[in-house]
Amino acid sequence: MTRDELRARLIQIAAQPPDAGVEHGDDVLAALRHPLVPAAVLVPVVMGEAPGVLLTKRTPHLKAHAGQVSFPGGRIDPEDRGPEDAALREAWEEIGLERGAVEILGRLDDYATGTGYRITPILSLVPPDLVYQPSADEVESVFELPMTVLLDPDAPRRQRQHVRGEWREYWVWPHPDHYIWGATAAILVHLAERLQRGFTP
Repeated sequence: MTRDELRARLIQIAAQPPDAGVEHGDDVLAALRHPLVPAAVLVPVVMGEAPGVLLTKRTPHLKAHAGQVSFPGGRIDPEDRGPEDAALREAWEEIGLERGAVEILGRLDDYATGTGYRITPILSLVPPDLVYQPSADEVESVFELPMTVLLDPDAPRRQRQHVRGEWREYWVWPHPDHYIWGATAAILVHLAERLQRGFTP
């Protein structure tokens, strides 16, 4: 898939209206019985020679999701003008990604987490070779998941773990340096499935 083909496909995906419901893993059914906290994440596709999806690794001392891989983002504050505004604000605060460098394409389906958040993923494009400035309080590193991995239908795998007396399954993406799982992995699976429709590498 060339960069032009990838761009056209991403624009096509973003033009499709998100589902009215909310996607979730099999570990969040209890959370769905209560009001979910609105949140938004930026899903930035870096349009370089070898495109990839921009991800961050959170610092190990955070109270929530410490050390986990995530998209730039967070809860939607009252002063935000919607999910897009919140995702852009968080991306600036977390990694110094300037709003003017981001081309917003549209929204993917909302995703509910076991911690009680309803995440709206904002699909976007960013140019290559940007210099990021990770917040020392929040972000340990910034990296990319190559698009070649995202387009490989055999790349993500289901992992099973026994947690608090129950078996839970979740998606995991391969990466030589980072463990990509949970809501981030599930959103990537959703994007990958939509990218792969009608495309044969």
